[in-house]
Amino acid sequence: FTHTVPLLSLSNVFTSNELVNWHGRVEKLAGTNTINYYCELKYDGVAVALTYQDGVLVSGATRGDGVQGEDITSNLRTIKSVPLKLVGDSFPSRFDVRGEVIFPKDKFQALNEQRIANGEQPYANPRNTAAGSLRQLDPGVVATRPLDIFIYGVGAYQGEIPDTQEKVLEWLSTLGFKINPNNKLANDMDQVEKYFDKWAGRHQQLNYACDGVVVKVNNIELRDIIGSLGREPCWATAYKFPSQTAV
Repeated sequence: FTHTVPLLSLSNVFTSNELVNWHGRVEKLAGTNTINYYCELKYDGVAVALTYQDGVLVSGATRGDGVQGEDITSNLRTIKSVPLKLVGDSFPSRFDVRGEVIFPKDKFQALNEQRIANGEQPYANPRNTAAGSLRQLDPGVVATRPLDIFIYGVGAYQGEIPDTQEKVLEWLSTLGFKINPNNKLANDMDQVEKYFDKWAGRHQQLNYACDGVVVKVNNIELRDIIGSLGREPCWATAYKFPSQTAV
C-alpha cells in the first residue's frame, strides 16, 4: 500500500528544556510567536491509515516506512471501533484518517490468563500483540482479538477540512470515529507542561499503554508553512514520560 501523504513518525523530547528548544524552532520556522498547541496522549500501539471513498471504508494499511505500508484492510474491518460507513454526509469524497490501534490492558490480561489456562505461553505486551494480530493472515483470528483504535488526524483528502487540529478531531467524531476524550488545547508552553505533568502522574491508570504526550501546532495552515524534515513533521513532537525503573 502506498500512502498518498506520508505517514510520518515523530521526533522525541525528554525534558522541559528540550521542549522549549523545540518550541523555539517552531516559532522560527512559522515566523510568529503566537502559536497554540494541541496536546494528545501518545499511545503505544500500531499506527494505521484508513481510506474512505464516498463515506465507505475501502482500504487500511500499516505505517510501514511512512510511504509504503502493508495492506491490512480485512483485519482492520474486524475492529468494532473502525466505522465501515461514515455518519452523515459532511466529508470529502475521498480522504484518509490516521489512527493508532491499541490492545486494552484489561482485555490483554484476560487473553493471557486464558492462554495460561490452555497451557500456552502468555504474550509479552499489548503493543506487540496488537501488531501481531494485525499481521494475521486470517481475519477470523483477528476478529477474536478485542482491538480498539483512536483516530488522531487526517492524511490525504479532496475538498476542505476544518482549519485546526481541535476542530478536525471534533468533526471526525461527528462522522463516527473514536477520538480520545483527554485531548486538550494549550495556549502556551506552561499549559503544555501542566497537561504533561497531569498525565505523567496518572497515565498508568489508563486502560491502554501510553508513553508520553504528542504536542502539535493546532493551526493546519501554519503546519504547511513549518513543514517536515526527513520522516518527521517539524510541527509536532512526542514529549516522552520518564522511563519506568524497577529492581
